[in-house]
Amino acid sequence: MIKTDNSNKPFNKRHKALNGALCLLALSLLGSWIAQPLWAVKPVIPGANRYQKDKVFLEYADSLIMDEKISPDYQILLGNVKFRKGDMFMYCDSAHFYDKENRFNAYSNVRMEQGDTLFVFADQLFYNGNTELAKLRYNVKMEHKSMTLFTDSFDYDLVANIGFYFEGGRIFDEENELTSAYGQYAPDTKDVDLMFDVVLNNEQYDLYTDTLRYNTETKIADIVGYTEILSDSNTIYSDNGWYNTASNLATLYNRSLIVGKDGQTLTGDTIYYDRGTGYGEVFGNMVLTDTAKSIILKGGYGFHNEKTDSSFATKRALAMEFSQKDTLYLHGDTIRTFLMMPDSTRAMNAYYNVRFFRSDVQGICDSLSFMERDSMMYMHRHPVLWNLERQVTGNVIKIHFNDSTADVAYLPEYGMLVEHVADEFYNQLSGKEMTAYLDGKSIRQLDVSGNVMSIMLPMEKDSTYNKLVNAEGSFLTVKFNGQQMEKLNMWPDVTGKVTPLFLTKRSQIYLKDFKWHDDIRPKDKDDIYEVPDAMRELLSAPETAAPKTRIRKEEEGE
Repeated sequence: MIKTDNSNKPFNKRHKALNGALCLLALSLLGSWIAQPLWAVKPVIPGANRYQKDKVFLEYADSLIMDEKISPDYQILLGNVKFRKGDMFMYCDSAHFYDKENRFNAYSNVRMEQGDTLFVFADQLFYNGNTELAKLRYNVKMEHKSMTLFTDSFDYDLVANIGFYFEGGRIFDEENELTSAYGQYAPDTKDVDLMFDVVLNNEQYDLYTDTLRYNTETKIADIVGYTEILSDSNTIYSDNGWYNTASNLATLYNRSLIVGKDGQTLTGDTIYYDRGTGYGEVFGNMVLTDTAKSIILKGGYGFHNEKTDSSFATKRALAMEFSQKDTLYLHGDTIRTFLMMPDSTRAMNAYYNVRFFRSDVQGICDSLSFMERDSMMYMHRHPVLWNLERQVTGNVIKIHFNDSTADVAYLPEYGMLVEHVADEFYNQLSGKEMTAYLDGKSIRQLDVSGNVMSIMLPMEKDSTYNKLVNAEGSFLTVKFNGQQMEKLNMWPDVTGKVTPLFLTKRSQIYLKDFKWHDDIRPKDKDDIYEVPDAMRELLSAPETAAPKTRIRKEEEGE
């Protein structure tokens, strides 16, 4: 039997009272806890290092929901959700946070921020902290300095710091709008790589290609595939080069082509092009074609200004005129075309060592010019013209064109016409002034005035030659029927003599300044590039004076 000690009754009473109070307090706390939902807990932010490179941290959320039956692998975050990964902050209205897997899915009003220059917005974000790949979907918008990107599917690799879209997107900056099926943007370098159905829209032109690299800082577009650039003034075709969309300067490689609105085309190995001035400079195998004027200009180096309509070619410079059935090929050390003021008619200068070839006419001179204003071509300093077996020489030869066809040749200072007859015999006419009227490929009439001198071999009825006619007068007119001399008229006071061929001396068969220049005559279109020493010698000699004596002097002593 246990006895009860009543000596501590007051203590026991106090102990029971304390126990009762503690129980009431516990019941009160329990009741308060029971009043709250079992699945809603105010998130507690751990005090770890927030700059760990490989860890996603939850910075803030209004509430965190945990229910192992509904979401055993993730936490549900609601209201003003904020994540951090290194120096990248990510915001949304709600998220599923897979803390153990170091990833989350964010929904509604998604925003990524890095510093004060990079912002990305979307409806949804799927981010993996291990791979550091952010997948943004629907109404995606990236802002980085002056660049803005729009798409519906955007993957952002934070390790490489590169974002790319693959279902179509648009990029804007101060200069351009770019669209493509696939695009890639690198914030570190500001480089944009675009593929498939690429379009660059500028106020002055539109660029179309399937592959393009563009820099949003320099505004330079690198052309790395077949590209067309269309504007009101021209169209550019290139597959290699670059175009500065801010300064409108371009360098184009691989024989790029510029087609002007007036039909002119410019191509070459390398083209430096300034859209602002319309200036295109070509290095290597320049070809400038003007179909409206039926002219092609070539050279190893040259330029063309589409605004001033002026051109320049050198290094095997070549001008080709193809308005007729036969093309005229003209070569000079340098060829220039330009507009003359104030009437803006065209002009062309070729210099030096000019040589040209067409099947019916060939020629050489020191320099040549053509003036559209009066449809005149001027051959300067020892010009020589050949037409079949005829040769025309003088100090200056002026040729008039009617609808691209030469109809008159005028030698105002001195002229000589030589026609090869047979062996060493030539028909020869010279005078102070000479005018030849042309009919297609041949001379139909020749007028000579002032100190007219001639040596002729008239053809007999049996088509033979048996006499030589030396004559001198003031004026002469010759009419031709094709290659045959039909009628000759010399007046007013004519002197001369007729000598049988077998009695002629060598001194009688040539005029003083006679020379048959067949050795320097261009033989074909490729021969115009070869300048014989005899031609250089001729062009450097003093110009020929008008004739004063009928024939050359005999050898000294006669």
